[in-house]
Amino acid sequence: MKEIKHFINGECVGSDSGKTFEDRNPANNQLIATVHEGGQVEVDRAVAAARAALEGEWGLMPMAKRLDLVNKVAEGINARFDEFVEAECLDTGKPRALAAHVDIPRGAANFSFFADHVKNVATESFFTETLDSTGAINYGVRKPRGVIAVVSPWNLPLLLMTWKVGPALACGNTVVVKPSEETPHTAALLGEVMNDVGIPKGVYNVVHGFGPASAGEYLTRHPGVDGITFTGESRTGSVIMKAAAEGIRPVSLELGGKNPSIVFADADMDKVIEGCMRSVFINCGQVCFNTERVYVERPVFDEFLSRLKSAVEALKPGLWNADGSTMGPLISHEHRNKVLSYYKKAVDQGATVVTGGGIPKMPGDLADGAWIEPTIWTGLPENAAVVREEVFGPCCHVQPFDHEADVVRMANDTPYGLGASVWTENLSRAHRMGQQLDVGMLWVNSWFLRDLRTSFGGNKQSGVGREGGVHGLEFYSELRNVCINF
Repeated sequence: MKEIKHFINGECVGSDSGKTFEDRNPANNQLIATVHEGGQVEVDRAVAAARAALEGEWGLMPMAKRLDLVNKVAEGINARFDEFVEAECLDTGKPRALAAHVDIPRGAANFSFFADHVKNVATESFFTETLDSTGAINYGVRKPRGVIAVVSPWNLPLLLMTWKVGPALACGNTVVVKPSEETPHTAALLGEVMNDVGIPKGVYNVVHGFGPASAGEYLTRHPGVDGITFTGESRTGSVIMKAAAEGIRPVSLELGGKNPSIVFADADMDKVIEGCMRSVFINCGQVCFNTERVYVERPVFDEFLSRLKSAVEALKPGLWNADGSTMGPLISHEHRNKVLSYYKKAVDQGATVVTGGGIPKMPGDLADGAWIEPTIWTGLPENAAVVREEVFGPCCHVQPFDHEADVVRMANDTPYGLGASVWTENLSRAHRMGQQLDVGMLWVNSWFLRDLRTSFGGNKQSGVGREGGVHGLEFYSELRNVCINF
């Protein structure tokens, strides 16, 4: 039985309170670790360690040396690749193929990319005329923001945590990470890598626990934190934003979504089916950018529905390391109960269940896991619960449409504005959709195709701020103007 402790000031430490909680494999509900729960004491220590590192060796380190160390973190993750894959799969239940091709390599790349990117970002410079004609020059200097609180989610634990820690460290900040209580393994393992490659003590800290009255609340309310970055539910984002108002601390929030996919009749249907299988069902539907609403132009509606149904019914649920496994479980029984409640609402409100809608029969001890059937519905009005509210499961509602203006209106009729995908071979239409859809990220003939130099974030209740490329530097650094009077 593994024991997961906090990582504070370069050391693994237990909780003063002695409180622990269980980490269970969602595939079979077996206990895989006991995790120490942090409180105010542990958060205080972690923030103090981060502040000391910021004012000491890390803060005084030349940029070239700092970025070399950040690069070495990427190398350290790749050197222990199989350990990270197993830790991620045991915590989440996702298939090895997904973790090995997405989560771990992209988690490592978040360090190497920003280590290279930060040194190539220019600041502004202006010559200013003065009354005595001698002139002055104004130029910008980027300085680290300070101690950054990183509150990361359970669906892509390493990837989304390092998406924040990578640029934070590259900019010279220190961090205190509060990973999800559901997925503590890779954040703890990353602490070992930090020590292995020589990151100074206190630069990277991890405190495990829950949200209210636990590590999450104590960290986001801590006056020693200079900025808070969070990925997760919109309701939690609202709570964090209120906490950040004390002390006027900036936030970067990537929150929920109810993302549409729009399929026009001229689209390449092979590409559409492949893309929608990913956007709806990858990671058992547990991705903020996942598609939960699909709008299909009426001439190809029946073909799309038939082909998507066949592809869904070919998915193979199974253990993360089982041959041929293409789908894992939901993260927990609690989350499955939530998703099943939406499955019931859909039927109660008159949905036609095209496929799925329940719990699959799994062999042996897998019967105790949080498995659920991938599900497709049709026939619901736009005000139905599963069309309006984020389910965060492997499901979608498919609706026909006749006119471009109508589908734009339906797609935008949501309090969210995270992402969308459009499938069409008409270039003019693609550009129109780019102007008209109210989202932070739009993919045409693809889904979740990322260039880390571009902006990442959502509109409306889907988030505040942008990360990625130079946009992330606006949060992870402070821009100072220096005026020199000649």
